[in-house]
Amino acid sequence: MKLNVLLPFNRHSHTRLRSALYVAAVFVIATAAAADPLQDKVKNVVVIYAENRSFDNLYGKFAGADGLRTVLDANGKPLAAYVPQKDRDGVTPLATLPPTWSGVTSGGVTPAVSQAQSTGLPNAPFSIETAFQASAGATLSRTTATRDLVHRFFENQMQINGGKNDMFAAWSDAGGLALGHFDYSTSPLYKLAQQYVLADHFFQGAFGGSFLNHQYLICACAPEYAHADTAAAHPTIAVVNKDANGRYTSQLSTTPQSPVSALDGAPKFVSNGNITPANYFGDGKFYAVNTMQPLYQPSGNPPQDADGDKALYANPTRATTLPAQTATTIGDLLSAKNVSWKWYAGAWKQALADGMQAPTTPRSVIYATNAQGVASDHQVDFQAHHQPFNYYAAFDPASNAKARASHLQDYTDLVQDAAAGTLPSVAFYKPEGVYNQHPGYANLADGDERIADLVSKLQSSPQWKNMVVVITYDEFGGAWDHVAPPKGDLLGPGTRIPTIVVSPFAKKGTVDHTVYDTASVLRLISRVHGLPTLPGIAQRDAALKAAGGQPMGDLSNALNF
Repeated sequence: MKLNVLLPFNRHSHTRLRSALYVAAVFVIATAAAADPLQDKVKNVVVIYAENRSFDNLYGKFAGADGLRTVLDANGKPLAAYVPQKDRDGVTPLATLPPTWSGVTSGGVTPAVSQAQSTGLPNAPFSIETAFQASAGATLSRTTATRDLVHRFFENQMQINGGKNDMFAAWSDAGGLALGHFDYSTSPLYKLAQQYVLADHFFQGAFGGSFLNHQYLICACAPEYAHADTAAAHPTIAVVNKDANGRYTSQLSTTPQSPVSALDGAPKFVSNGNITPANYFGDGKFYAVNTMQPLYQPSGNPPQDADGDKALYANPTRATTLPAQTATTIGDLLSAKNVSWKWYAGAWKQALADGMQAPTTPRSVIYATNAQGVASDHQVDFQAHHQPFNYYAAFDPASNAKARASHLQDYTDLVQDAAAGTLPSVAFYKPEGVYNQHPGYANLADGDERIADLVSKLQSSPQWKNMVVVITYDEFGGAWDHVAPPKGDLLGPGTRIPTIVVSPFAKKGTVDHTVYDTASVLRLISRVHGLPTLPGIAQRDAALKAAGGQPMGDLSNALNF
């Protein structure tokens, strides 16, 4: 920086010049100290959002991480630190893990492991690959699609059980499978974690499943469903127990027919609906916390009529169609500062066309799999509830078509933009079902290859030298983890999930033990671009502090400047 100091030349000028230079130097030093290296160096943040895996489920054996070595010895036997899984009374340790109800593997998958072949496993974490060799003669792998496990708002809290993490098997619809983990060490993503930074205390922002955590990723909030109790669509409202003071707990009400012991069957609830009871969050409102569908196509609900613009909308009379949302999102904050951003989704263009067909036409892209419910390259299983911006009035396909076309794009656009060096300042990428690693309809290997290939493309981009790539997961997918989430607010945080930070600025070859949650991605983006704080983040900070904790990190501890 060049300093031009003009002073009258006289016998006092030398003293005045020296004083002026001192003041200017102090100003320069103070300004340099105040400058944020993230704002100076980081020009592109890319967020890759995979599906449904807890940290221990994939990275439990990662060297230097807070993983399974904390609770298992070298032979896989539980140490004293392991908290045994309890039965549904919350007191009695399970003699063995429950069977995996309906079997371990998804329909049509070979080798197959049935429910009967999953019985009698010890009350301990186990290897999914090798646990069924004796009972079923089956060795599973990253290419095996195992069955889905329940991963919903209230059930997740019941499994966490106040931080003990000891009721994952009791309240799962998949029984003992909740305690399973993979040897992930040969995967491409594992190798990226070894080369760059693995965050081992990163928690899903909200309790429960994919729908709510995608919403949390963009707004740090839960979507509202006004007057859900009198809505013509009749959305399902959860029935939740109350305490002695008449306040809602996080415990779903079970039916009289629900098995008392987890060894006797999956739990049965009065209603584990998609909407919270009125005033669950203390403001008298209803909120959507389990899977609902967007009002705009592509949606899991077809149009009411495919004539003209009507084809752009989902049938609003369906119980699972969520009214358009208007809360402030990270997209709104970025747009207000003229910062470019996009949400790229795998198979977006295909899904748009698929969603606009007549209501009687079978879908071939949206939630479309093979006859056994497993996705493939030809039946990609596009997940409409994984597209959070598509729930917002700001992207109404008729009234806000320009904004929609600018910000909601396809994976093919992402690849082109990366190659051309025209990626926006903030980019989100959501793989379609076949590549998102979700149990039930996808395996791990296909997603590994797709995501690692995208990272390679980003590293070849002209923009790579100023890029931070965050590879994370939306939620735990029903899989156990041994680390208790910090005590926050009524939305979360939930179970620990894997996160990898890939960047030229990364502290390469390290494990970052900083405590993060899903909104840490928003904190990073907000810091880089000087954005205001979203209300949900301020609420989370206040709750963490009130519980004796600290605000979540912004991922900067994974970076080296």
